[in-house]
Amino acid sequence: MDFLREFFSKDSVKKFLTLIFIILLFYAGKSMLNLFLLTFVFTYLMNSLQNLIIKQLKRITPVKEKLITVILYSLLFASIVLIIAKYIPLLITQSKYIINQAMDIDLTPDSNSDIVHKYLMSLFQQVDIKSYLKSGFDITFQFATNIGKWSIDVFIAIMLSLFFMLEKRKVICFLRKFENSKISGLYRYLRFFGNNFLNSFGKVVQAQILIAFFNTILSVIMLSVLHFPQLITLGFMIFVLSLIPVAGVIVSLIPLTLIAFKIGGFVKVIYVLIMIAVIHSLESYILNPKLMSAKVHLPIFFTFIILIASEHFMGVWGLLIGIPLFMFILDLLEVKLHDK
Repeated sequence: MDFLREFFSKDSVKKFLTLIFIILLFYAGKSMLNLFLLTFVFTYLMNSLQNLIIKQLKRITPVKEKLITVILYSLLFASIVLIIAKYIPLLITQSKYIINQAMDIDLTPDSNSDIVHKYLMSLFQQVDIKSYLKSGFDITFQFATNIGKWSIDVFIAIMLSLFFMLEKRKVICFLRKFENSKISGLYRYLRFFGNNFLNSFGKVVQAQILIAFFNTILSVIMLSVLHFPQLITLGFMIFVLSLIPVAGVIVSLIPLTLIAFKIGGFVKVIYVLIMIAVIHSLESYILNPKLMSAKVHLPIFFTFIILIASEHFMGVWGLLIGIPLFMFILDLLEVKLHDK
């Protein structure tokens, strides 16, 4: 008994048990995972944006936090309404156009083609494009059936985020009351994990979203120079896939090269490959070091293993948050991946 008492009194053991408790809690409420993650992402991003704006404005004039919060969320709601009313129908129309164009691609080699051209055409013929497009349709229909639930989750998440931002100080004061309660020990460890979660997971997610914005803007500019059609749909696709580390770049190559081949043949495909290589280099050597608080050096092998495992356990969310979650765990274990 003395051994057990001494064992469970260790700080490391208590932290481990608290972590197990948090994991079990999330597993029990896994049906609400979408709502939790959306609320966290909206709150974290809006709080970071609010702090940045207030910091800049304070140099000129005093500002009220609540006023900035109301303005930011008003702009957010207005943007969502604009996207739903104007760009979603356009997105659907452009997606149908791209799929129809891709299905009309003729991969039969011309008799006047050279050996290299014929060889590349035979390689393309081995790819079952219609099957690939059919799976794309299936994913689209599945997304359409879930869009109602997603809309409700997004709306509730934004409202919860708004209420938190408006009463941020009151919420913090309320939570501090647990410091001297009967569960003060549990509260202390939960606060420890919460701070680590914000400092690792939150910052990596924020950096991922910023990098996705940069990638999308640069890609759309380059695609417009190459005279690609339906840039809104392609921009949306690139943004979503840019949120998936490494794998997103590879997946985005498939539709982009198909469209490039349709509008300009293999010359256009080479231009697209060069474009992807340039943007990926900018991301790897400029954006990542600038936006990440620490330079994360995860081997590509482990990146894919994490993405596969996280997608298996968490679905689409796993692709988006698998890497940040893994970084959070490494941070807890005090594993240093960056060079000092």
